[in-house]
Amino acid sequence: MSPSHPEHPNTRHYKYYDFIMAAFVAVLVCSNLIGAGKSCEFLGLKFAAGNIFFPISYIFGNILTEVYGYARGRKVIWAGFGALLFAALMSQVVIHLPPNPDEPMNKLYQPALDLVFGNSWRIIASSVVAFWVGDFANSYVLAKMKLWTRGRYLFTRTISSTVIGQGLDSILFYPLAFLGIWAPGEMMKIVLFNWVFKVSVETLLTPVTYAVVGFLKRAEKEDYFDTETNFTPFSVSD
Repeated sequence: MSPSHPEHPNTRHYKYYDFIMAAFVAVLVCSNLIGAGKSCEFLGLKFAAGNIFFPISYIFGNILTEVYGYARGRKVIWAGFGALLFAALMSQVVIHLPPNPDEPMNKLYQPALDLVFGNSWRIIASSVVAFWVGDFANSYVLAKMKLWTRGRYLFTRTISSTVIGQGLDSILFYPLAFLGIWAPGEMMKIVLFNWVFKVSVETLLTPVTYAVVGFLKRAEKEDYFDTETNFTPFSVSD
């Protein structure tokens, strides 16, 4: 394993990096599109079904930054950002295309599409902004804590980065999307519940994170330390 590399240049080809990127984007898009279509209630608290799966994207983000470094994780976050924007645009185009009047099933399909994928632009914009801020905060905190801990105590940085990243995501998304619609007290309960829920998922899956990180570090012969990394989020360079 190589303990550190400068950010420029990084021309290494990794065997599993592309697969982790694809998995991250797939989980992110599905949790935002499919999961957002159903509202659930647990112990009187309301949340979108996608919140069950959205924390998995943070696990992939932690794995990417831990093994491949912040710059490689940054590229994946931008890939997810682009995928979210395209999925949101595609869903709106499909919904607003004039339905074929000769297709009788459109009377069933169109209301269902409106219900599942017809999020307002306010909700879409809130989701994209919260994702961008939360994921970059998560990756930044993990990369910096790896330097502070000298690569030890992985669980401290995966959980701490998730607390901050998911906290920012929840604090931004719900007020931006629903302020003026939900009562302030209800809003606060929903924010806190979702924050705790997402962090709990990350904590429970810590053994899985350890196993995947260990496997990738051995397979890739990589354990990246961001000692010379430019931490600007506004870049896609390796």
